[in-house]
Amino acid sequence: RRRVLEASQHLTDVINSCLESETGAESPEPRGEAEPADEEESGLHCLWVDKFTPRRYMELLSDDYTNRCLLKWLKLWDMVVFGKEKVVKKVKPSSEVRPPFSQSKEQQNKWKTKMQLTEESLEAELDQHKRPKYKVALLCGPPGLGKTTLAHVIAKHAGYNAVEMNASDDRSPEVFKTRIEAATQMKSVLGTNEKPNCLIIDEIDGAPAASINVLLNIIHRKDGEGEAVAGPGRRRRREGGLLLRPIICICNDQ
Repeated sequence: RRRVLEASQHLTDVINSCLESETGAESPEPRGEAEPADEEESGLHCLWVDKFTPRRYMELLSDDYTNRCLLKWLKLWDMVVFGKEKVVKKVKPSSEVRPPFSQSKEQQNKWKTKMQLTEESLEAELDQHKRPKYKVALLCGPPGLGKTTLAHVIAKHAGYNAVEMNASDDRSPEVFKTRIEAATQMKSVLGTNEKPNCLIIDEIDGAPAASINVLLNIIHRKDGEGEAVAGPGRRRRREGGLLLRPIICICNDQ
């Protein structure tokens, strides 16, 4: 075994010396032209999970029902984040001529799909600030299921800049609070187009109880005194404490 290893090492040295002599004999190329080759070489040696990771919504291989529910919930923030009014579907005239049979609510829900029932429950209640009832989405499942990939692809598809943080790394509640407020109250200034942030908190099940309480306080923060304060400047400062950006949490153990 030792002799085989020595022979293998000797052969490797011979091949490397031959390659170095060939590259040294060639004329030196400009530095700018060598960079694309380095990028191609790094692309050849990248991990498959990075090379073939989904980039768009249609490339996702995870559960379609989960994908649509998360996208539907994220689109409920459009009124607050982007100022977009919800598109109301027009009723066909045929349904107006023929009124539906008088059925109970249970019978009507019986023939609805699981996605339709979920959409109705998501849109059932919006608060006074036009935010959805559920401020945080929780993705749970075993490692390797594609939870983080799903969150990033959905956030990009909905027009957000995905900001990821690991809850188990920031053990201090003060640092945890600072990072959440910075991600949910500041815009992305990288690139030409400024996009609002969508906070993705990974490994939320590894965060201490104090950090979870900080997150709950930010979620349930209210602005009851904002309207009673005179002056637009003060009112804007009071409303700045509200959670106006979506948060997606990821965990392995629900």
